[in-house]
Amino acid sequence: MSSSPVLVWFRRDLRLSDHAGLSAACGGHRPVIPVFIHDASVESLGAAPKWRLGLGLAQLSETLAQKGSRLILRKGEALDVLKALVQETGAGAVYWSRLYDPQAVKRDIEVKSALRDAGLEAKSFGGHLMFEPWTVETKTGGFYKVYTPFWKSVRNQDVPEPRPEPSRIPAPDTWPASDELAAWALGAAMRRGADVVRPFVRLGEGAAQSRLGAFIAHKVADYDSARDLPAVDGTSGLSENLALGEISPHQCWHAGARALEEGKAGAETFLKELVWREFAYHLMHHTPRILDGNWKEDWDAFAWNSDASAPKVVAWTRGRTGIQFVDAAMREMYVTGRMHNRGRMIVASYLTKHLLTHWKIGQKWFEDCLIDWDPASNAMGWQWSAGSGPDATPYFRVFNPVTQLDKFDPKRTYVSRWIAEGRKRPHDDALAYFDAIPKSWDMAPDDRYPDPIVPADEGRKVALNAYENKGF
Repeated sequence: MSSSPVLVWFRRDLRLSDHAGLSAACGGHRPVIPVFIHDASVESLGAAPKWRLGLGLAQLSETLAQKGSRLILRKGEALDVLKALVQETGAGAVYWSRLYDPQAVKRDIEVKSALRDAGLEAKSFGGHLMFEPWTVETKTGGFYKVYTPFWKSVRNQDVPEPRPEPSRIPAPDTWPASDELAAWALGAAMRRGADVVRPFVRLGEGAAQSRLGAFIAHKVADYDSARDLPAVDGTSGLSENLALGEISPHQCWHAGARALEEGKAGAETFLKELVWREFAYHLMHHTPRILDGNWKEDWDAFAWNSDASAPKVVAWTRGRTGIQFVDAAMREMYVTGRMHNRGRMIVASYLTKHLLTHWKIGQKWFEDCLIDWDPASNAMGWQWSAGSGPDATPYFRVFNPVTQLDKFDPKRTYVSRWIAEGRKRPHDDALAYFDAIPKSWDMAPDDRYPDPIVPADEGRKVALNAYENKGF
């Protein structure tokens, strides 16, 4: 067993540095066989995240090849694939980084139990989060339901220093067979949108580290205010890379902490945003219903519109609501695969409050369209916006998308970049939207821009009246 290979099962940890499982495998001087498995969790991904995963796997494969290693690709149920690889390679151990959604937890428990019953070493490692959800507790021993106390609880906890990239990844004498990544066709559902989104992707571990370095050097000092301005490149952009583990939260945290020590005040807000991500996972672990049901269960009685084909919902999905902030943000998502955080709040509020449409419809749409899709963050963000999640009463958060635009994009720079209709010389990005969307939508830049399907003031009144009548 001391010389038998170790299978390192990659999932949402597509990096070599600060990878606890890979470091442990390489530290034992045994041959290391990196593996990625296309199982049901991959098959169920939406179009954009599945396509982005394919790009990430290609980049990881290239990075491993530069180290004299390989990424073995196999398709099937995880346990069946791992058992077959053990038979083929004589591997005596399987290492992986933990995931926290209910399906992954169930799968991993079954895999670990079966492998250990077969006499193999099966070990999971942290790394996707800084604080394991079961280690953060209130003073009474329960889990946190409000973000601010959660932040205060963890902000002074030690976050382990990131591990360096292994200097060497020992290779086996013989490599097992691997599927061809192209044969998986992970980008098939993106169709023509892939060519539009691709220039906006910052792919792989190297790009993620460069992105973090540039953010800390040039942007983090003003992050507290700049992050709310959709026309300004004031955010880190790291959600794309964190979603697939091309960079670790530990690496981001320590970079932010150093910046804060250097007097860059906005760094504290950056650290809080990293902990907001942790809080989403904390809630998903303790209350997994947040993924597919109202976190506040009294919202089960609310009469949401649940018809995704309703004309106003279709207008929302296509960026044709007549509300400029909403439409610009939706179009940004189709062209770049991401959406500014302020825009996410506005489009979510408009769908759930002004259109009184179930947050699950928006959650599902984002799941299909975002290259930075993350199960916990997406669910919590939608429920926070809808009022059914971990936040105060909805009366205090019905965003007016017009006054929000006046406040955060007063010169309409953001709107001009993403909306083509009615402009003599539309921005290239506004025109790219029409190259990204399905042809069946039958939209063109010279169309007339629509009147609001629900005016901002009117929608707020309707929402508040609906809540009052339901006793919220």
